[in-house]
This record gives sequence, C-alpha cells and structure tokens, in this order.
Amino acid sequence: MPIFMDRHFLEGTSAADVARAHRMDLDIQDRYDVKFLTYWFDQQRGTVFCLVDAPDRETAQCVHRDAHGFVANEIVEVALSAVEAFLGRIHDLEPAAGQSSAQVDPGHRAILFTDIVGSTEMTARLGDRIGTEMVRAHDAIVRRCLGQTSGREVKHTGDGIMAAFSATSAAVECAMTIQQEFKRYNGGNAEPIHIRIGLDCGEPVEDSNDLFGSTVQLAARLCAVAASDQILVSENIFREYGAADLFGHATRRRLKGFSKPMMVFRCEWANGGHA
Repeated sequence: MPIFMDRHFLEGTSAADVARAHRMDLDIQDRYDVKFLTYWFDQQRGTVFCLVDAPDRETAQCVHRDAHGFVANEIVEVALSAVEAFLGRIHDLEPAAGQSSAQVDPGHRAILFTDIVGSTEMTARLGDRIGTEMVRAHDAIVRRCLGQTSGREVKHTGDGIMAAFSATSAAVECAMTIQQEFKRYNGGNAEPIHIRIGLDCGEPVEDSNDLFGSTVQLAARLCAVAASDQILVSENIFREYGAADLFGHATRRRLKGFSKPMMVFRCEWANGGHA
C-alpha cells in the first residue's frame, strides 16, 4: 500500500491531546486496513504530521474523522526511504528507561549542503586517483563533523554531502565546525580543499507538496551561490538560530527556482566561537 504523510493545523493543542488522538487512530485502524506508523508534533507552530500506510488518501482521512474528528488539512504520498533519511524514524518512539512517554519530535528539520569548490578542475589537474582521494578527505571531515553534531547524512552528491538535523542550532554549529576543520586541513596539506555550505530549515510537508521540497531546494541553491570557504543561510535559519551577531551581509538575491528574491545571510564562522 502507499505511504502518506498528512499535516494538521491544531494551534493550542497539547502534546497529551495529540498522543490521545494518535491512540484513538490506532484503536480503529484495523477496520479500515490502515496502519498509522508514527507522528510528529510541533507545539510551537501548532502542527501535527502523521505517517500512515493506507490504501488511499480518503481512507486515511476516514480513520481520523471517525476516531476523533481531527481531519488533516493536507495529505501527500511519500517514500519511506525519504522519510527515514530526513526525519530519522518511521515508527513510534519508545519511551526511554524511567520515562512515562516518549519525547515528542516536532518534525522540523534543518538541511545542509556542502560542495567542493572547483572539484572538476581539481580532478582535471590532479588526475582521477588523486581527485578521488580529495573527495574522500572531504567526506571524512564532513562525516566526522556530522557525527559530533547529531547530523544525519541524506545522500552524497558526488562532490558534496546533503545532511539533515533535528535542531537548527546543531546544523549551524556543524557548518562552522566543518569550515574550521577544512581550515586546519589546508594549513597542513599542499593541496587544499575549499568548500561552500548552504543551510535552510522547514517542516516535513511544504507548499511544494513534497518532503522538505522547497527547504532542500533553497539549501542547495544557497550552497551553489556561496563563495569559497563561505556559509550562506536562509532567513529561516537566521530567525531560528537567535544570534544575529553571527550573521552579516544580508542581501536579497534571485535564486534559480524561486520566483521572488530571497534574503540571504552570511555566517561569520571564523568568529563563531570555535578554536
């Protein structure tokens, strides 16, 4: 059966209310040949996202309607592999030892892209074998930084890495750490590696009706227009991180795929508190 993710706008609803509604869905799901896999609740934004294995959208909505009346505002088909890559789980969280209930994940994610500057020219100059080794050095540094900041690799892009973070602050810290690590690497190697980084954040299901569709697109575009050794972040990242002094040179830029100019901020990573 297809897998769907729906979004509910439930401003003012508590985590206990959402958990109760989820249990009510589970109680009657077998009548409809539906399986609710898990949910995410963002109390700050008043949004709930449910992941459901169902014959079709209408049947999934019927369970919500009959169980508690909180029908979804929208529902889109998704791939389980994409859900797990971005959100990190496809089943209900189990409570940790000593907890009465599992901590609710809001589903909000930050997306980070890295890109090796001039990778094609580097490979042409150094040859395929050395060029591949340089990419491997990039991968090792980025993956080590992801591990230190609870980042999750979504995919390798050939000359960069795309990653997802549960916390915007962790994504920014990771980006700064990555640039600091490459600065150290370049200080001790004859062949330097310079990279650029782009960051955006958002909800699982967006206006594009895709899993993190516009968030991924914007993070990728920011990475593509960043200069060497630069980190560019979106207005969403700027607002959520909460440290205005870390970001400077705000400009509106036209980016491919976006109809309106986007606010772009440069992260002053060299002064970001890392040694």
